Amino acid sequence: MKRTYKALALATASALMLSACSSGAAETDSNDAAADSSQEITLWLAGGDTNDELREYLKTTFKEETGATLVIEEQSWGDVVTKLTTSLPDANNTPDVVELGNTQSPTFTNVGAFADISDMYDELGGDDLLQSFVEVGAVEGANYTLPYYFGSRYMFQRKDLWSEAGIEQPKTLDEFNAAVQALAAANPRGIDNFSGFFLGGQDWRNGISWVFANGGELARKDGDQWVSALADPNTITGLTQLQEIYRNASKAPADAKDVTPWLYINDADEILDDDGNPTGSTSLAAATIMAPGWANGSIGDLGTGEDGKPARIWNDEKFGAFALPGNDGKPAPVFAGGSNIGISAASKNQDLSKDLLRIIFSEEYQTMLGGAGLGPANQNYMSSLGDDQFAKIAVEAASNSKLTPAAPGWAAVEGASILEEFFGKIAATDDLKSLAEEYDAKITPMLNAKG
Repeated sequence: MKRTYKALALATASALMLSACSSGAAETDSNDAAADSSQEITLWLAGGDTNDELREYLKTTFKEETGATLVIEEQSWGDVVTKLTTSLPDANNTPDVVELGNTQSPTFTNVGAFADISDMYDELGGDDLLQSFVEVGAVEGANYTLPYYFGSRYMFQRKDLWSEAGIEQPKTLDEFNAAVQALAAANPRGIDNFSGFFLGGQDWRNGISWVFANGGELARKDGDQWVSALADPNTITGLTQLQEIYRNASKAPADAKDVTPWLYINDADEILDDDGNPTGSTSLAAATIMAPGWANGSIGDLGTGEDGKPARIWNDEKFGAFALPGNDGKPAPVFAGGSNIGISAASKNQDLSKDLLRIIFSEEYQTMLGGAGLGPANQNYMSSLGDDQFAKIAVEAASNSKLTPAAPGWAAVEGASILEEFFGKIAATDDLKSLAEEYDAKITPMLNAKG
């Protein structure tokens, strides 16, 4: 399949827009001779999740296997889309290999920004790769980006409060919904503004689990076009359950997003900043939260870490964790965080870039990802995450994970914060279907915008 690569321009104030220009994919390297030390390629990594040990392994192994140099440049998550928009089309300035958010991938793959790596699919893991991530990196059956790592979302609970309220562990989604509403009503310690389940009003990334669990979608393909599906019957079923939780289980503010919910599950003592230093006081305000698995390091009794600084120490007697159950008792389809990786179509170093992908998808590096707490792209190496309760729950939660729609304009929807706006109105509305239809009309034109 031959596609024209359009340059991209970002309207950062509200939405991502794509504008047309230029060229096809750059020519690939010749394999006639091994690379020499003067050759180099650039890998852009988003954020700091790929730690220094992983980066050093990539650079060292790449040098050993190719003779060329790997330069790694870190881009902040807040800037990566803007920088890719301007850099990817420019053969003289493009990064060769790029990590980007899984939900950002369709915006770039649909305009030809990445090279077709379908011929490497089986070699890099094939059907053993996390398929929800594979799908958002594919266009018309061809692979342009593949999963790099995933992060699971699951539930953290105050086991002591659940026990004091006489509420058992739920095995289905209906049981969970009933349990957190009963917890809020029981409020066994009489805590002010207590939530059975703390869920921010604008926290759509966790809230969409109820949509997915009921067979709903945020958007669907209708012929050649994407359409917003908030008003579809199955989606409304999930949103109705969510509305009940907002009204009867959560005291989280209507404008709260999916940030720092762990602050509300710890006991009343000092909040710690990223360096472990106290910043102020908070109080226990929730019996249950939903968060990425790495949040377990921010949950627990206040104690002292190995570095001598204040830290949270997990206490199995007080805290627990479990995957959100679905309607069938299996894990509910939760939104999987993480990223994809691909080769710039404009890169002049196609062959060396493919060599780097072979290293990244090797058993050794995939295992190292798991050891660093990042879910490996290849499911054969899930055991590298470890065997503690958090690793087991992460794998369980990821087994039925789901991503946002692979629509060309999905990044525009996220960039406009339109879902935050919609979810923030769910609790108060008396006509959920009309509200959903109003936002379907706003979202649908954005989903198909390619230029």
